[in-house]
Amino acid sequence: MQEYDVIVLGTGIKECVLSGLMSLSGKKVLHIDKNSYHGGESTSISPLEELYRRFKVPGPPKSIRRGKEWNVDLVPKFFLATGQLVKILVHTEVTRYLDFKVVEGSYVFKSGKVHKVPATEEDAQSSDLMGMFDKRRFKKLLHFALNFDIKNPRSHQDVDPEKTTTREMFSRFDLGQDVIEFTGHAIALHSSESYLDQPCLETINRIRLYCESLSRHNTSPYLYPLYGLGELPQGFARLSAEYGGTFLLNKPVDEIVMDNGKVKAVRSDGKLFHCKQLICDPSYVPNRVRKMGRVIRVICLLNHPVKNTHEASSCQIIIPQTELSRKSDIYICVVSYSHSLASDGMYIATVSTTVETNNPEKEVQPALELLEPIMQKFVSITNLLVPNEDGRKSQIFVSRSYDATNHFDSECEDIKDMYRRVTGEEFCFGRPRNLSHNSDDD
Repeated sequence: MQEYDVIVLGTGIKECVLSGLMSLSGKKVLHIDKNSYHGGESTSISPLEELYRRFKVPGPPKSIRRGKEWNVDLVPKFFLATGQLVKILVHTEVTRYLDFKVVEGSYVFKSGKVHKVPATEEDAQSSDLMGMFDKRRFKKLLHFALNFDIKNPRSHQDVDPEKTTTREMFSRFDLGQDVIEFTGHAIALHSSESYLDQPCLETINRIRLYCESLSRHNTSPYLYPLYGLGELPQGFARLSAEYGGTFLLNKPVDEIVMDNGKVKAVRSDGKLFHCKQLICDPSYVPNRVRKMGRVIRVICLLNHPVKNTHEASSCQIIIPQTELSRKSDIYICVVSYSHSLASDGMYIATVSTTVETNNPEKEVQPALELLEPIMQKFVSITNLLVPNEDGRKSQIFVSRSYDATNHFDSECEDIKDMYRRVTGEEFCFGRPRNLSHNSDDD
C-alpha cells in the first residue's frame, strides 16, 4: 500500500504550482494526469499540425511551414512583471527552468481605434486618449497611487481606502468618463464595472502594480515565457520531483475512494494510492463542480502585426465592455516568432471573453476585425466551472476553470485561496530575487 500526504490530479498550471509548493513544504506528493502531456486545458500545442487535428480543421496550408517551430497556448495569459505569479516563480526558484521576454505593448480599444495605454507621466502627456485637463488630473491620480501607503494616513489625501468607493475616488480627481474607462479596465485590469462601487484600496493597489511592472521594462508591464506557457507546469513538475514528488502521466483515474465523506485514496490503473488530501482540476470531479458561465476563445494565425500597435511582435489589447455595450471586457493576446512560438514572421492572436449571448462568435467579431486578414481561426467555447464546496470537509480541493482574462491575476488568487484551504495558512513569499529573463530586453 502506497501512502501520500497529497495526491494531485491534472497538470494544469494551478495544479503544478500547488504540487510544487506542497513538495517544497516537505509533503509527500503523488501527481497523476490522465493525459500524456503536461498542461491540461491550458496546454501548449506543438507541432502546428496537432492544433489543426485537435480542432478538426483541414490543413495547415503549404504557406505555413515548419510546424515544429510552433507552440500554441490554448489559454494564453501574460505575467505582470511584479505580479503574484512572478513572485511565486522567484520564491520557488522555478525561474531556473524558464526564460522570459518582455511583451512589447499594452493597448486599449477606444472609439473604433487601438491606443497605447498611458501609465507614466510621459505617456499621459503624449496620449491621444485625453485632453489637456484630463492629462493633468490623470497624472495626479498616478502620483497618488504610486505614493499611497496604507500605513501612512498622510498619503491618503482624505481618501479612506476601506470606505471610499472607487467611483468616489475618481470623482475626487475629477476624471472624465474616458479616463475612468481605460484606467479601470486597461491599467487596474478590472473585468467588469462592479469595482466602481467597491472600496478603492484594491484599485489603488492594482494601478500601482501595473505602474511598477511597467517601470521594470518600459515597453509594457507584461512578460511571457519563451516557448510558451507549457514550460510553466513542466518547471513546477521538475521542482516537485526535485523535492521527492512522484509523477505519473498518461494514467487513468478510475475512482476517488471516500471514507465517511472524506477522501481516502485514488485508484489508478488497478493500483490504490492512499492520501490525506486531494487537489484536482474540475475534469476529475464533475459531480463536485457547477457551471458559472462560458468562455469563448478564438486562436487566430496571422502573417502580420496588428494594425496601430507600432508593429509590435507581442502585445495585449483590451476592449472595455462599455465600448461594445457589454457586461464584460474582450481581451486580445498577441504573441509571435519573437517568443519562439511561431515560424519567422508569423503571429498568434487569441481573442477571449465571457459569453453573454447565444451567439458567442458574433460577440467577438469586433475584436476579430482588428486582426484582419486572418489566415486561420480555431474557435473553442468552454464552461467556466467552480467547486461546489471549499473542500475542508472532504479534503478534496478543486481549482476553478480558467477565466477569459489574458493575465494571471484571478488564477493567482485561486492558487492562494486553495493553498490557504489545503494548509490552513496564508502563502508567504520569500524575499524576492531578481527574475532572470531574456537579456535582449534588459
